[in-house]
Amino acid sequence: MRVCTIGFTKTSAEQFFERIRTSGVKRVLDVRLHNISQLAGFAKKQDLRYLLRAICSIEYIHLPELAPTQEMLDAYKKARGDWRTYERRFLELMSQRRIEDVVSRQMADGSCLLCSENKAHHCHRRLVAEYLRSRWGDVDIEHL
Repeated sequence: MRVCTIGFTKTSAEQFFERIRTSGVKRVLDVRLHNISQLAGFAKKQDLRYLLRAICSIEYIHLPELAPTQEMLDAYKKARGDWRTYERRFLELMSQRRIEDVVSRQMADGSCLLCSENKAHHCHRRLVAEYLRSRWGDVDIEHL
């Protein structure tokens, strides 16, 4: 099974859609809690749904169940919290939510997890992919 991840900040729409188009993914799974902000530019929910279909012929699905809570985001981003604390809390949340049952193996295979961070290192999309690999075992992760 192959799962990709991608962020949309610090990249142009052209670069973003080319990476998606050439990656061979079947769908984008939006794992953001909020996906309608004007700050999201081309990655606002309705625009992204249309552009992915029109440019790449792929499906868009919003899965806020795979996002951290607002409280967790605020503690990490606004209060400049510690990454390790955020990571531990988010891993606990995914376990409590049993996200491996929320997203099926069939849906995840060939999908790309989308979030805003430009690099996966300190982004929850990486944690989602790694969590699913820890539960399912046979997940190859590629950060686009």
